Amino acid sequence: MADWPILSIVTFLPLLGAALIFLFARGTDEVVARNSRWMALWTTLFTFVISLFLWFRFDRGTADFQFVEKVAWFPEFNIGYHMGVDGISMMFVLLSTLLTLICVAASWDGIRNRVKEYMISFLVLETMMVGMFCALDYVLFYVFFEGVLIPMFIIIGVWGSGERRIYAAFKFFLYTLTGSLLMLVALLAMYIQAGTTDIPTLLVTEFSPQMQFWLWIALFASFAVKIPMWPVHTWLPDAHVEAPTAGSVILAGVLLKMGGYGFLRFSIPMLPDATADFAPMVFALSVIAIIYTSLVALAQEDMKKLIAYSSIAHMGFVTIGMFTMTTQGVQGSVFQMLSHGIVSGALFLCVGVVYDRLHTREIARYGGLVHNMPKYAVVFMIFTLGSVGLPGTSGFVGEFLSLVGAYRVNTLVAALAALGVILGAAYMLYLYRRVIFGKLEKEDLKTLLDLKPREVMVFAPLVLLVFWMGIYPSSFIDVMDASVANLIENYQTALDSGPSDAADAVDMAGR
Repeated sequence: MADWPILSIVTFLPLLGAALIFLFARGTDEVVARNSRWMALWTTLFTFVISLFLWFRFDRGTADFQFVEKVAWFPEFNIGYHMGVDGISMMFVLLSTLLTLICVAASWDGIRNRVKEYMISFLVLETMMVGMFCALDYVLFYVFFEGVLIPMFIIIGVWGSGERRIYAAFKFFLYTLTGSLLMLVALLAMYIQAGTTDIPTLLVTEFSPQMQFWLWIALFASFAVKIPMWPVHTWLPDAHVEAPTAGSVILAGVLLKMGGYGFLRFSIPMLPDATADFAPMVFALSVIAIIYTSLVALAQEDMKKLIAYSSIAHMGFVTIGMFTMTTQGVQGSVFQMLSHGIVSGALFLCVGVVYDRLHTREIARYGGLVHNMPKYAVVFMIFTLGSVGLPGTSGFVGEFLSLVGAYRVNTLVAALAALGVILGAAYMLYLYRRVIFGKLEKEDLKTLLDLKPREVMVFAPLVLLVFWMGIYPSSFIDVMDASVANLIENYQTALDSGPSDAADAVDMAGR
């Protein structure tokens, strides 16, 4: 298998599965739905199993891109099909394939209308997500980056569970598309300067401080919306509330990581001078996001909206960590993105379990579920503690490393960000207490059934990962260690070789 185009297989196998569903899932509505579910499940299962090949064959001792595939598309323009992964992107490929498999399984009973189209949308979405993390050509990256919007827009707008799903779908699409258009402008400017869209070549291309200033702003507009950072975060709560459960899982688990990955792949290594100059602004926005959205989460009465605001707060730790450009900070930010993908996705699945039974997400409608849903209470507790950052869970490692990195750079930023840990415990334990504990008094709650075997199977790998990442984090950190070290070394070398000159860039813009 070493000679196989493994990245292309992992990327386009879901697209092949979508084509098979489109062509062969025929018959009565019941038959079409059953066949679509099984074909999607087997496709995502095979994709995940093949993606594990990356984990087992990955050389952890080098920062070079591995499993590289390169084909010249437009050689006269230096644009080609170029795929490869390093220690950072490989982890997100695995996260994408795992969560898509879980989403298909979690949607087994919850989606009953247009099942064929639903499964096709998720498989197309998986191709776009995996392709984006594997792309080593800027044009290819941009195609996948934008392509994610279409299936997610359809998933929210068609299978959303709220009356405002169309509004939420358009808001999600317009916010993210508008930011990405500025990234397209940056792409064109970088191509004109470097004469190529090859990402490894762009990584060693030197841009002037003045050009870095404007390129960084253009890229920031795109990646900040995707994360999302305050104040361009307002699309996320609406999208989460209106999306189906599996849509929320992918939105929180993978799509929010696209912005962070963009910073690590483009903004920081390609534009080091501008990154150093804009880092204080990123710290300020991140601290505001952590404290403000945590307080907003405390005031929520909708379970999904509370978890949505918590995602914004957690991603604030991610941006703080990566822009410290310390080993602990960058490792913490990547680890936190992986942990948040697992924990936040699982929390949305927990909400989906009770929503499928009672068809409401209002916190006040619940209470005392520990009495008749003990297995559900245990699972919900594990992911709540993971979100809080309890030692021994995945959430602790990412937040701790990010705060250590922040402390080495700016103690005030670290102290303010640490308030988010306290507030995070407040709103998550508040949610858990009101839903799980108390007296079981409402008659409709007394009839709720505990987790089904299929639901247990969906949660089992996520529970395992929360503890695996929390107890043995080095098995994940070792994979990214060489790539993170190379990123920081190249960043520091670039800064030492040419001092930052953002002030002159501003003066030139004024002139």
